[in-house]
Amino acid sequence: MDFEFSAEQEELRSTVRRFLVDRAPLRPYVRDQLDDNRGTTVAVWKGLADLGATGLLVPEQYGGADLGMVEMGVVLEEMGRLVHPGPFRSSAVGAVSAVLLAGSPDDRSDLLPRLASGDVVGAVALDGAITAAPAGSAWRLSGLVPRVGDGAAAHVLVAAATTATGVGLFAVNTDEPGIEIAPADTVDGTTKFATVRLDGAAARRLGSGDARPGDVVGEVADRLAVAHAVDGLGAAEAALELTVTYAKERVQFERPIGSFQAVQHLCADMLQWVELARAGSYYALWALDGADAAERHRAATMALAYASDTLHRVGAAAIQVLGGIGFTWEHDAHLFYKRLLTLQQTGGGGPAQYEELAAIVLD
Repeated sequence: MDFEFSAEQEELRSTVRRFLVDRAPLRPYVRDQLDDNRGTTVAVWKGLADLGATGLLVPEQYGGADLGMVEMGVVLEEMGRLVHPGPFRSSAVGAVSAVLLAGSPDDRSDLLPRLASGDVVGAVALDGAITAAPAGSAWRLSGLVPRVGDGAAAHVLVAAATTATGVGLFAVNTDEPGIEIAPADTVDGTTKFATVRLDGAAARRLGSGDARPGDVVGEVADRLAVAHAVDGLGAAEAALELTVTYAKERVQFERPIGSFQAVQHLCADMLQWVELARAGSYYALWALDGADAAERHRAATMALAYASDTLHRVGAAAIQVLGGIGFTWEHDAHLFYKRLLTLQQTGGGGPAQYEELAAIVLD
């Protein structure tokens, strides 16, 4: 079995890295977006679309690249390395996957080309208390979702809602009457959340089947879980590299601090956490592309459990090695730490994921 990336995947990585370094660097771009509720500029979002990144998972017939989650992971890892803000995960992974997995041919023909081109930004709400009632040929959604990733940037919200016969996925235009979106406070300015309140908002149902958890909703949630884990992997890698570089250059008592055993131990622990997260995350990406439903869910749960439980320690260790300068706003270490703190809470955090994993194994 070949565990190496293909030449095409490495070229994708290089292309995305060059774009982000040139067009969306930590300074000034990322810092400029910390207080922007959308987290992106028109130019950068269009640039990602022109690269084909926003349509990576979209089939060719709808204007996409028709690639898989492993290739998406390559892109997400690079975005994590520069703590890239903006609605990429929510739109290119969450919304695209929901439409692709649940939508009818008409739904796909309408929504996927616009998501792939970047003309429409999508977000998903899978775990809110939303109900759906039929209204002629359409539906009306009501309920509250307190934490929707990139809700303020979205043109279309794909929401899971309870109907009289089960659970469905519904697409709501965010400029419709009856929907209110309020940005939510977060410790991490590079990851945006919003509170969404629906009060009879008009919606279209994606497809006609039951999208109950364990089926379509479950698969979309697993894809997003692994997307968060891989993004965190990239942020942790960058934090590790920053730390090792500093440990080689910072001199104390006439010696680089990297020569001190305590610092070496911290760096070694950081490397171990990063590499174990890499193994779990990329196995989960592979499983999402090629394994059965049970193994997809197990692998995704395992990857997010480890990443959310462990990678924030990489950020904390980076600040510890950096010492006083690591606590300052001017240094970039806090950007990586905050991104990883957000990952720590994703999907209920490590404890919730380990409970789910235990249930899978014991069952």
